Amino acid sequence: MGYYEKCAETMRKSLQVSPDSAIAIGNLAGSYLALGRLDDVKALMDEAEGRGLDGGDLRLLRYYRAFLQSDDRTMQAQVAWATGKPGFEDELISAEADTAAYHGRLVRARSLSERAVESAKHSGASETAAGWEVNDALRGAEFGDRKRAQRVAAEALKLNAGMGVKIQAALALARSGDGERAQKLADALDQQFPLNTMIQSYWLPTIRASLELEHGSAARAIEILQAASPYDLAETPQFQLGTMYPVYIRGLAYLKVGQGQDAAAEFQKIIDHRSVVVNFPLASLAHLNLARARVLSHDNDAARKGYRDFLALWKGADAEIPILKQANVEFAKLR
Repeated sequence: MGYYEKCAETMRKSLQVSPDSAIAIGNLAGSYLALGRLDDVKALMDEAEGRGLDGGDLRLLRYYRAFLQSDDRTMQAQVAWATGKPGFEDELISAEADTAAYHGRLVRARSLSERAVESAKHSGASETAAGWEVNDALRGAEFGDRKRAQRVAAEALKLNAGMGVKIQAALALARSGDGERAQKLADALDQQFPLNTMIQSYWLPTIRASLELEHGSAARAIEILQAASPYDLAETPQFQLGTMYPVYIRGLAYLKVGQGQDAAAEFQKIIDHRSVVVNFPLASLAHLNLARARVLSHDNDAARKGYRDFLALWKGADAEIPILKQANVEFAKLR
């Protein structure tokens, strides 16, 4: 739910009772990571290593900490450790895919996602495999590759239509313009999980708001997303970290209605909570949309900075990504 200080307090108490619990160490380190306390994450990882504790979740936390510190060597060491280990390999490969997408290297991200899918299948984890596949679809939708996003989302649902896969597929379809299929999935989730807090208060508002954006009803999207506000910083079970998706869609809606300052506040929130979103691609796209919000507010100096920040993150990006082409055109108009 995004209450990382409370989680940390609880996990510290847990470790007093069970100091050798890898789960408690991982949960505490995850809370520290989200809070940006990276030195504390390292100390916990060192402590776990000293106690002979290891595993995929701890390695993923090391990976995320290294990403936030631009430590490529440590990131690659975690991927190398996971290679050939069923149940762990796919998780670290998928993290690598997100990192590639964060930097606009979509071709590499797709290739890594395909490897993660095959690794999970090899382990007999079809729902996990479908999750990595639909995550690829969601990235494509955000980067403007709509047709492929729709196709990959449909393929993921055929592989395994579990709850998490349905959530991501519905969002990917809503963001890529297939409102009919997205609406059907959203209705099914609503009926199947009427008491699930994260579905009812986080994912369904995000999906429905995305559908309203596609229909040109941005004001209605903003209204729908009010329900998600208490959970903006949440880490949901469908992802390995926080996505801040309601914040991102709310920012897009404010852009559509021409409220530049409100839009900027939403995208700045994502940037300010980088350790929550980590390498999820919305973290880099927030810089682009913050620039667009500054243009609306007639703050061209800040807008130019936003575009430069985004283009620096995407320095090695695939040139044919639609959203990159659009960003370059927009930036050129300001120079």
